[in-house]
Amino acid sequence: MSELILHHYPTSPFAEKARLLLGFKGLSWRSVHISPVMPKPDLTALTGGYRKTPVLQIGADIYCDTSLIARRLEQEKALPAFFPEGQEFTTASFATWADSVVFQHAVSLVFQPESVAVRFAKLPPEAIKAFIADRAGLFSGGSATRLSAEQAKHQWPTIMARLEQQLQREQGDFLFGEPSIADFALAHPLWFLKATHVTAPLVDEYPAVSAWLSRVLGFGHGAASAMTSEEALEVARNATPAALPDEQFVDPNGFKAGQQVAVSATDYGVDPVVGELLFAGSEELIIRREDERGGVVHVHFPRFGFRIEAR
Repeated sequence: MSELILHHYPTSPFAEKARLLLGFKGLSWRSVHISPVMPKPDLTALTGGYRKTPVLQIGADIYCDTSLIARRLEQEKALPAFFPEGQEFTTASFATWADSVVFQHAVSLVFQPESVAVRFAKLPPEAIKAFIADRAGLFSGGSATRLSAEQAKHQWPTIMARLEQQLQREQGDFLFGEPSIADFALAHPLWFLKATHVTAPLVDEYPAVSAWLSRVLGFGHGAASAMTSEEALEVARNATPAALPDEQFVDPNGFKAGQQVAVSATDYGVDPVVGELLFAGSEELIIRREDERGGVVHVHFPRFGFRIEAR
C-alpha cells in the first residue's frame, strides 16, 4: 500500500483541515512542506499547475482540493466516517458552505490591517509584500470576490450566532450530533482566526463554538513523519497510478475519455491543468499527465467547483 503524502505548510487553513481529517481517521502520513507562495516547482511537477494548498499524493495519484481529499481518505479507512449514513447530503452541503462563505469571511478578517500587523510582525517588509502580491494573483480571474473587512465584520455576528444556537441545541458534541466533514470544514477558518489576539475574540466570544472547536482540534493530526519534495517526486516516478473507479463515465457536456482537456477551479487559484481526460464521475474528475520529474501521474479533482475545457 502506498503511503499518504500531504504537501502543505503549517499556517494554511485548508492544510489544517486536511491534517485534522488525517487525525480523525487515526492515519499515518508523510509530511512534505511547500512554500506558501509561488513558485512551487516540485508541487506543480506533480499537479501540472494546480497551486492551492494542500495536495494529497498516494503513489502516482495526486488529489487536489480538501473536499476530494476527504472522500479519498474515506476510501482509505471507512470508520470513523466523514459522511455519516443518512447525513451525507447535509454534512457535505454544510461543508461546501463553510469552505466558501465562512472561509471568505475569515480571510477578510485576518487580512485587515490590524491583524496583518500582528500576524506578520516577524517577517521583513519584502516578504510581506511578496505574500500579499501572491494572494492577489491567487484570487484573480475566478468567481470568488474579495469581501471587504467592513462587510465581513458586519456579517460575522450573524454567522456566529447561528452556529452558537445550533451547538447549544444539538444533543451531541458536534454540529450534527456525531463528528462529520461539516465539523472539519468549519473548524479551519476559526482556527485561522484564533492565531492572533486581534482576531481570536471573534471566536472566543461564543462559548459553545469555542468548546466545540476545542473538541474538533482535539482529534489532532495523526502520525506524521517528514519527507522531502524530491523524495515525493521519486515516489511518483516509481509508482503506477491506481485503477480507475468502477463507475460509469458520464459527462453532461459531451467530454469523452481520451480527450485532451484543461481542468481548473472556478472560484480562485484558477490555473489550468492540461492532460488526457480519463474519468468523469459524479464526484471526481481524473486526468493523465506526464512530467519529466514526476513521471506519469493521475491528477484527481472534485467535479463540484471545477470546470473542464477542451484543448
